[in-house]
Formats: sequence, C-alpha cells, structure tokens
Amino acid sequence: MSTSGVARRVRALLAVVPLMAVGACGLNLNAALPFDVQPGSIRAVPELEGVEVTVGSKDFTEQIILGYIAELALEAAGAETIDLTNISGSNSSRYALLNGQVDLQWEYTGTAWLSYLGNDEPLPTEQEQYEVVREADLAENGVVWLPYSQVNNTYAFATTEAYAQEHDLRTMSDVTDFLTENPQEAVFCIETEFANRPDGMPGVQETYGFPTTTTKTFGTGAIYAAVDNGTCNFGEVFTTDGRIAGLNLRVIEDDKQFFPQYNASVTLREDFASEHPQLADVMAPVTEALDNEEIIELNKQVDVDGRDAATVARDWMVEQGFITVPDGQ
Repeated sequence: MSTSGVARRVRALLAVVPLMAVGACGLNLNAALPFDVQPGSIRAVPELEGVEVTVGSKDFTEQIILGYIAELALEAAGAETIDLTNISGSNSSRYALLNGQVDLQWEYTGTAWLSYLGNDEPLPTEQEQYEVVREADLAENGVVWLPYSQVNNTYAFATTEAYAQEHDLRTMSDVTDFLTENPQEAVFCIETEFANRPDGMPGVQETYGFPTTTTKTFGTGAIYAAVDNGTCNFGEVFTTDGRIAGLNLRVIEDDKQFFPQYNASVTLREDFASEHPQLADVMAPVTEALDNEEIIELNKQVDVDGRDAATVARDWMVEQGFITVPDGQ
C-alpha cells in the first residue's frame, strides 16, 4: 500500500474509534483494502476526490463481498473509503446507517419492507417491492435507495441437477405435478423456523398444493449437503448461496412468485446522498452488472473455494473492467 494510503487508514482508524464505543452496534473496523485501486471504466470523479465514505455491511459472505465491491468502485472514483463491513446482525448494520456511522451499504428490499418498515405482506414483483420500499424508507427514515440489482437473495427449493434432469423439474409447478403422481418422492429438508413461518413451508405448500411425505429439519448449512447426498430430494435454500454452484444444485423456479423479493440495492442517508450525488453514477454500472449468477459464483469462491472476500471482489471488478490494479497485485 502507498504511503498516502497508509496515512489515510490511520486517519480512518482515529475517526472510527469513537464509534466503536457503541458496543451494541457490533461495529468492527476491518483491515482496509490491501491493494491500490486505479480507474478502469469507472473514471476519477473530481467532486469525490478525497471524500471519505464509510462503507458497511452485514456479517455474511455475500454482504461482505458487496461491501468490498462498493469500496473498490468508490476508490477508483477518487473517494477515500473507511471499511466497516462485517457488522454483526441486520439491525446493527441498519442502526449504523441511520446514525451516521456508515454512509453507504447494500440492503435487501424484502428485509427493509418486512423487518425495518414493519409490513406483513410482501409485494409480488421485484419492481413493485423496490418502489414501495424506496418511497416508504425515504419518507419515514430519510434513507435513499439507488436502483436495485438483479441479485435476489430469497428463499427457494433446490434439488440436485441430476434429479431435476431425470424428472424434468424446472418450476415449483413441475414439482407439484411430479410429487402428486409420486408422493413417495416428497422428502423435504428445511430449517425449523421455515417449517412454521407463514412465508415458509405452510404458505408455499398452500400456494402450490404439493404433498410432503417426509420433512426433516436441519441447520441452514446442513441442508445443502443433505440434498447433495440424497438425504432429501428437495431442500430449502437461499437463492444466491455459493454452495448451489459448489454442489451443482438446481434452484427450482418459484413460478407463482410466492417467496418475498430480496433484491440488493445500495442505500445511503438522504443528507449524504444529496451532498454527493455523484455516488449514484459511480455505483450504477456495478449494480447493473450484478445478478444471481454472478454473486453465486463470487460467494462460491469464498465459501467453497476458501478465497479471501476482498480478493474475490477485486478480481471481479478487474474482470468487469471497472477498475485496474498495478501489476503484481
């Protein structure tokens, strides 16, 4: 890292020390990006030169990767980022944004609508869910939502690719037809919470009408392996989990759009967004390039292949042409 980069990180540490006293937020200053970032298709923006932007994220792989992607984009544009990724818990990361400890972070439309804004019924389409969240969160909390990405980390069922091909299963309606004729195959692995939630097993079963001969409960991570090894034919998954690609599972399409939409969007406080409107332009092409296929692969590289999240984010940004880095990094 350059001398100016080291100095910047020292200033960032000193700036964040007071924030870390708020232990309830679970804030942790992480080691900053361990490489120099130079412009690619994201060009230097004079208005952002030297502007400090604190980037936060929740404490799971996808969020940490998205946080690093934002930092890389902003650094290429000339901003000086402070890394507060890996905040423990959704409520803590949200609190950090609302209280000015974080300036920018990725959030999910479904999480905001159901958890932060206190609604009971999700909207059926991605666009509808985004629009109501964008309007309500700005009006109630002063949070700006930039255009949403095609990353939609919602619930789904998955099976092995071989099983799906054998029985021609692409949609949940296909699954319903198949299990109605072959109820002995209706073996599901789900989480305990999912088994009882109205937006979980009871609701999806009512919507599609498929039978369940056997239901087995597991922790989230164990479900993927249980599907892979044949313990169950169908398992509850999160649609962007890297283990989907790592185990060659097929996500079954929710063709009746039962599950809530959880599209990832960049969020900022209204005052910060108004002060630095150029941030939206910097993040727009990055958001547009992200979808479930891309993020599943990035998550896989971390969770399955064991790579470092910051390096995975950097390599993707370089591959996309958004940034460049010096030779040897």
